[in-house]
Amino acid sequence: MTIVRSLIISTADDLAANRFFMPLLMLKDLPRYDCLMKAAERCPTLQPSACDAFLNLLRTGDDVFAVVHRFLSGHAISQGRFTVLMLLGMECDEGEEVPTPAALAEQAGVTRATMTGLIDTLEKDRLVAREPDASDRRTIHVRLTGQGRAALDAMLPDYFQCVADILRPLNETERKQMVRLLQKIQAGLPGVTPKNPTINVPC
Repeated sequence: MTIVRSLIISTADDLAANRFFMPLLMLKDLPRYDCLMKAAERCPTLQPSACDAFLNLLRTGDDVFAVVHRFLSGHAISQGRFTVLMLLGMECDEGEEVPTPAALAEQAGVTRATMTGLIDTLEKDRLVAREPDASDRRTIHVRLTGQGRAALDAMLPDYFQCVADILRPLNETERKQMVRLLQKIQAGLPGVTPKNPTINVPC
């Protein structure tokens, strides 16, 4: 079990390959609350408080990801490559089995093909190494090399300082409250089933 997993904001494969940074909320200014209330008069399913919270959630996610994206760019590493290094280097349980490429793909939420590409580039830079399993040579494991460990250790102090700076406006109690609220949203998402588009929607 690892301590750190990356936040996936766009599609997992696009971010892993570092193809682009496309914000979720393509809106410069958020609508005023009174505008949302007025819109609700035309569209009864629009709940102003829900819409306001939703838009602020997306805007904050975009802004946070932009900060992290700038940090990683400054260290000349993509989101995907950094995620693999973190998954390999931040083990929580001692004696945990060295992961396979398939296990890494599962943990990162990307396809096996995408993970293979990420491992290929990291192996080329001598940051990770593939090793056959001692008892079954058909099984391949991936581990950090000494160079990979050194590169990750060099980045982590600045990375965690960046994380701390992002959350600095919140005190300890507010941070825990935020986590609880976000977990409530996450727990409810499986039950959200968007309806198929209909013709002549009034709003």
